[in-house]
Amino acid sequence: MSMDEIQITLTKDEALVLFEMLSRFSDSDKLAIEHQAEERALWNLNCSLESVLVEPLEENYFELLQAARERLKDEE
Repeated sequence: MSMDEIQITLTKDEALVLFEMLSRFSDSDKLAIEHQAEERALWNLNCSLESVLVEPLEENYFELLQAARERLKDEE
């Protein structure tokens, strides 16, 4: 795994619930919680990301975030 990659683990249930939620978003462009399990899956995902990311603790976090957004966005 390269330095630009992280690895997190989801349960099968989390993956299925998040897949459905993201599929709805992809179809409708509306991101909404329709079931408490979706909220729980998002909280769990956030906790997993918190455990592997150091950038949120960096002084220049907002600059790092902006640079990541620029790299990740679609080309115009």
